[in-house]
Amino acid sequence: MPGENLTRIEAEERAALVSELEYDIALDLTRGPDVFGSTTTIRFRGTPGAETFLDALTVEVAAIRFNGRDLDPAVADGVRIALPPLEAENEVTVVATMRYSRSGEGLHRFVDPVDGLVYLYTQLATTDARRVFACFEQPDLKGRFGVEITAPDGWDVRSNQPVEAQEPVGDGDRWWRFERTPPLSTYLVALIAGAWVAHADELTSVDGRTIPLSVLTRASLAPYIDPEEVFETTKGGFGFYEDAFGIPFPFAKYDQVTVPEYNWGAMENPGLVTFNEVYVFRSTPTEAQRESRAMVVLHELAHMWFGDLVTMRWWDDLWLNESFATFMSFLATAETTRWTDSWATFTTTEKNWGYDQDQLPSTHPIVAEIRSVEDLAVNFDGITYAKGGSVLKQLVAYVGRREFFAGVAAYLKANAWGNATLADLLAHVAVASGRDLAAWSAEWLETSGVNTLVPEIETDPRGVITRFVVKQLPAPVGDQDLRPHRLAVGLYEPEGEDGALVRVQREELDVVGEKTDLPVLLGAKRPAIVLVNDDDLAYAKVRLDAASLAVAQDALSSVAAGLPRTLLWSAIWDMTRDGEAAASDFVRLVLDHVGAETSPNLRGTLLNQAVLAAEEYVDRAVRTAALEQLGDGLLRLLSEAEPGSDAQLQLARSFARVARTDEQLDRLADLDAGAAEGLPLDPELRWQILTGLVAGGRAGEAEIAALLATDDTATGRESALLVRAAIPTAEGKAAAWSSLVDSADLTNAQVESTVKGFVRVHDPELLRPYADRYFAVIERLWAERPFALAEPIAGNAYPRPLADRALADAARAWLDAHPDAASPLRRLVAENLSRTERALAAQTRDAA
Repeated sequence: MPGENLTRIEAEERAALVSELEYDIALDLTRGPDVFGSTTTIRFRGTPGAETFLDALTVEVAAIRFNGRDLDPAVADGVRIALPPLEAENEVTVVATMRYSRSGEGLHRFVDPVDGLVYLYTQLATTDARRVFACFEQPDLKGRFGVEITAPDGWDVRSNQPVEAQEPVGDGDRWWRFERTPPLSTYLVALIAGAWVAHADELTSVDGRTIPLSVLTRASLAPYIDPEEVFETTKGGFGFYEDAFGIPFPFAKYDQVTVPEYNWGAMENPGLVTFNEVYVFRSTPTEAQRESRAMVVLHELAHMWFGDLVTMRWWDDLWLNESFATFMSFLATAETTRWTDSWATFTTTEKNWGYDQDQLPSTHPIVAEIRSVEDLAVNFDGITYAKGGSVLKQLVAYVGRREFFAGVAAYLKANAWGNATLADLLAHVAVASGRDLAAWSAEWLETSGVNTLVPEIETDPRGVITRFVVKQLPAPVGDQDLRPHRLAVGLYEPEGEDGALVRVQREELDVVGEKTDLPVLLGAKRPAIVLVNDDDLAYAKVRLDAASLAVAQDALSSVAAGLPRTLLWSAIWDMTRDGEAAASDFVRLVLDHVGAETSPNLRGTLLNQAVLAAEEYVDRAVRTAALEQLGDGLLRLLSEAEPGSDAQLQLARSFARVARTDEQLDRLADLDAGAAEGLPLDPELRWQILTGLVAGGRAGEAEIAALLATDDTATGRESALLVRAAIPTAEGKAAAWSSLVDSADLTNAQVESTVKGFVRVHDPELLRPYADRYFAVIERLWAERPFALAEPIAGNAYPRPLADRALADAARAWLDAHPDAASPLRRLVAENLSRTERALAAQTRDAA
């Protein structure tokens, strides 16, 4: 709709016209299941005579009053409200009806199928506050918000600030008023309402205030939450951040709420953080899942200072907001929790995500140009979070940790309750460190792509190093710059009775330009393994020299420390993805070593990579054999795993993903019957096992209905949708496809589940008819549906398992024929095409 896509130019023009905003928002949540009442009064200073507009995605506008006179409601077009010429002091009131969301955008309404209880929550980032109240929807127009809510009595109703007053009203309803907020951007305003179950605690801030803490869940999930661990993580983070930033916690309370049908991992609403319910473990969690939750808790807590207290001026600094919280969360996890090896997890998860994103055709500089909020839609990506976090880690190493945090503290104090930019942060860090960061910023933040570092080593007949050079290659995609890298080179040798590979020497250096010599190693005996970028200081892909690769392939399990073992695996996987090593070899390598892997995160990553390699990267002529080999290997490892261990659970989940032969499906059915000692047959694993049996043709609707009868919860229903969509028949795929594209009845979570099941196939040819159908409907769906409902289909219903030339040609033809399609949609198709081309290159290498 015209006007829905706010541009940067419009935002800059409006920011020059209005200031000093005060909001009073009154929401009536008693009007039934579809709509709610929203009355907003905004007081603000303006430029006399200037004209501007409010943002408001409304069902109906009943009244608008501006500076004492009533306006024709027709000035509201459902997206914007045009205001008459401003005065120096202005007041506008908008009385409107808004619609509850089923897409996780705005004010989302959910009815729990277990008990019929109702839950409401807001998700207003990035520009969905206008779905809840009329506002100036841009991050640099901060305001102070007074919030009032009318809702059914007996509900728990919360907002960013503590409750100031409440009283019964009407027949069975209650009115709440909350303390006025400090200055906030509109996207940070938040509320929850419903039958939440709360666990309470408190802590003392560094300035002596008592900060109330709470963890809230739906009533039906309350038995599964472990608030003690969440509180423990939170309290450790509070002390860490208050010390690091030199500023007490900026807000009055800290509620953490897990919410259903959530599009994101979490959202940093000040004082009222919302989390995806995947962090409530209905089933036995692995240690990797617990670590992931801790990092998300600490990520959102870091935002209370960096993002909420000081907020970006415009969305081109979104990366800084998210990258900073990412870096801080891993640092805090390593230094305040039991997961002290979290930087190895960072390499496994975040950096690999960044490398993947940075090699897609949609790669962009970390500082991306956001011309409008439409550009922003798909920019929550691996560059914004992972590459940005990696580069910030590199910046800390470059300027020094003490100096970096001195600069951050100065930045936060100078801009508290306001807006700032990257330039403001770098200026403070430059002063604190005495380093000019202009060149660093230009090289790392304003260019795209990832370089590759290759060791070139020569030895004499005695094995003595005569030449050691680190060669830098330009990025395969993006800018061709050769960037400077501060990194370490580690030399590893077997030691002790068990022959564990340990680091015996470490040399730190600056790699600049195409080739950099390391003369300190000349004359030394060549070690068993040479690892460039040891300690993972630099953001770059790394190659192993032939001799190191040969040793690593035999001895990966014997590398003693987690981080270098992770780096070696990352290098080997990257060679596989780039078509420099055979995918079949990678699958065998994982089976050889994953059984001895002690890191839950690395183990889970390797299992997922082995499945991807077997399903898409292995030569099509031998793919069935490779998948059968993978299934047999996982079954063997599963039988050897310690009962009740993390490894057993992870192996069982992976085996359920790949089981396909008659014998494998027999064993999968045995698992469901309890054949594996110590394996927890809880809901998550039972649904995964059933998905494997259904995809293998061993089960169908009767078994789905039976399991759903024992788990008729929201998650159970979403799981049933996934399994039904995985039924390996033409009729099953047609039904799933129809539910996605012919009807708009599914919620955001249901769409995502159905898409996952739809592309779950043993025989990719089942998806052949949907290549043409996918390209025929995606533009229409993108235009008709909210982003949160269209994006999972456009991004993930692409029949990627086909992974052949015909699919690649179809994607390229669509891009050629639709140059004017929405840029986020074109980006998703281009990324899918790139992944197919990568799979084709890997298949060619595997065949060789």
